[in-house]
Amino acid sequence: MSEKSEIAADQPNARVIALVLLLALLWGGNSVSIKIGLQGVPPFALATMRFLLGFTAITLWSLHQRVRLRMQPGELLPLIFVSVIFTLQITTLNLGTQITEASRSTIFISTYPFFTALFAHFWVPGDRLSVRKTVGITLALGGILLTFGGNLKFGAHDYLRGDLIVLLSGCLLGLRTVVTKRIIQSIHPYRLLFWLMIFSIPCFVISSLFLERGASFHFSAAGVTAILYQGIIIAGFCFVTWTSVLEKYSPSRLVVLFFMTPLFGVLLSYLLLGDEIGFTLIVGACLVAYGIYLVNKN
Repeated sequence: MSEKSEIAADQPNARVIALVLLLALLWGGNSVSIKIGLQGVPPFALATMRFLLGFTAITLWSLHQRVRLRMQPGELLPLIFVSVIFTLQITTLNLGTQITEASRSTIFISTYPFFTALFAHFWVPGDRLSVRKTVGITLALGGILLTFGGNLKFGAHDYLRGDLIVLLSGCLLGLRTVVTKRIIQSIHPYRLLFWLMIFSIPCFVISSLFLERGASFHFSAAGVTAILYQGIIIAGFCFVTWTSVLEKYSPSRLVVLFFMTPLFGVLLSYLLLGDEIGFTLIVGACLVAYGIYLVNKN
């Protein structure tokens, strides 16, 4: 593998499309696995376990691919900046998911492409908002408001705070995506992931030691499986596989497939956690998914 991959625009074949759809399905289960993991492990400890596993997977894969992991001159400040955003994004995702349903968390975290489009409009040359992207963002926001409306209409305010925190996480994820796009031009993607976890894991450890002191831990079979899923499948396999796909194929041709993620997440939440799927949740998820499609459509 070369130290700096060329920008690729190959036409993806059926096998690659199927692989990306698999990634969308797996990411759809992320909020579900977080919700299950939080039943026995507090948020910061859960993030620590998840990214220790992910760090191990990414390090082994990078060494296998013979990628130089030593930080190069001029990379420290960009890596610290993106790591701060990453740490805040994961923190808000775990905290928000703890006080809302996994199905709702999946919908709100899946809004990140819209925040990506907004930030990219100002910070990424040539990536301006078009009429189609604006329509997509409007539809997605309509889906969010509809989902909120379900809470407000029936007086169920318990989830509202969690929804807002996960929505903030989606905003931070959009910001991290744009920042990553800018700095990835000079930093190898695997090295970026390696140092991102080097900087973020101690923050999760310290936060857990100070804020979760005395918290109880219960390691059930489901909880351990959820932690392994987040660490090995999401933070390891999905991160590495998606980065590898991007080395050869244009992201604009593939990212559209991720509009399936919120639908997969809602379905998995229903099947594994028994989350209620009401009319507003279904319509809201569909609006968010279609909005993602419009934003990312060529």
